[in-house]
Amino acid sequence: MRRGLKVLDRYVTTEFLKIFGITALGFPVLTILIDLTDHVDRYISKGLPAWRVALAYLAGMPEQVFLITPAAVLFAAVFSVGSLARHSEITAAKASGISFHRLVGPIFVLAATASVFAFFLGEFAPLGQQRRAVLLDEVTARSQTARFNFVYRADGGRMYSIRTLSVPDRAMQGVQIERQGTGPAFPSYFLTAASAGYAADRGWTLRDGALRFFLGRDQEVAFSFDSLRQRAMAERPLDLTVEPKAPDQMRYAELGHYVQTVDRAGGDANKLKVERALKIAIPCTCLIIALFGAPLGIAGTRGGPAYGVAVSLATTIVFLTMVQIMRAVGAGGVVPPLLAAWIPNTLFGAAGAVLFAKART
Repeated sequence: MRRGLKVLDRYVTTEFLKIFGITALGFPVLTILIDLTDHVDRYISKGLPAWRVALAYLAGMPEQVFLITPAAVLFAAVFSVGSLARHSEITAAKASGISFHRLVGPIFVLAATASVFAFFLGEFAPLGQQRRAVLLDEVTARSQTARFNFVYRADGGRMYSIRTLSVPDRAMQGVQIERQGTGPAFPSYFLTAASAGYAADRGWTLRDGALRFFLGRDQEVAFSFDSLRQRAMAERPLDLTVEPKAPDQMRYAELGHYVQTVDRAGGDANKLKVERALKIAIPCTCLIIALFGAPLGIAGTRGGPAYGVAVSLATTIVFLTMVQIMRAVGAGGVVPPLLAAWIPNTLFGAAGAVLFAKART
């Protein structure tokens, strides 16, 4: 019996991985071909060489695979179980004393592995998207030696406005720093300085400026200074040349740090909290969707492959639509952000649990 289970597990695993691999790679390639067809005229007009366009789409592949991974798990679960049912292999397994729940055990192990894979892929995808934008000239690579008249969003709710930055000289001219606080315990302030210099052991030293603290209603403290060292200003000169990231370009830890910064500054971070929660919720969809897809594979025995494709596509569309709706609802504060991100998984998980429990074992 043990030898038979090992053989059966390998068989189910092989069938699942074949369909998962075809879907996880095939759909992104199809998407890339469609996108390339739509934008090839623009790439030619920009004079982009073919190798840059190819590298750009290769850099964007992790994002495409990340988004399609839950659907790939669903397709693999539906088609692998459906194939077993059509060839009476499930019946043979039951006759040998192996229940349906035990038969599909490898599928849940693989789905859990896909969840972990999707999470780490989602952490890597923003880096690829940034590289893709540079290769396609959608953003311009910024100089790493100087920068003029720019604003930089720093940690702690602080905003820098700098007239001139010279990285080789480690110096700035025309510096303004503003922080939006929440009250006397975390006051707002506005700082101006004619210049600033950086040293590796001391950080930034601001010179010839003034600092105003706004402690509350009609309460203000102000003073001028010849030199001032601000410990919170931990950015190196080269750090200030980096293009600010949009929330969808941040990894999980970066986004969490940004949420804390917005919260401390008294801003509305609901949208950011939803996006952060989705970075965990979407990978977990892989495991939930397997619970949903395995029973559907048995139900589609008579319908054949066409039924499996129709059910998988319809389920994917409904799930993605629900995710977009709850993203907007959570960002608007109608429901808590964490709850909004997990509602689709909860509903599909409950439906999957009912289907799985009703499956004849």
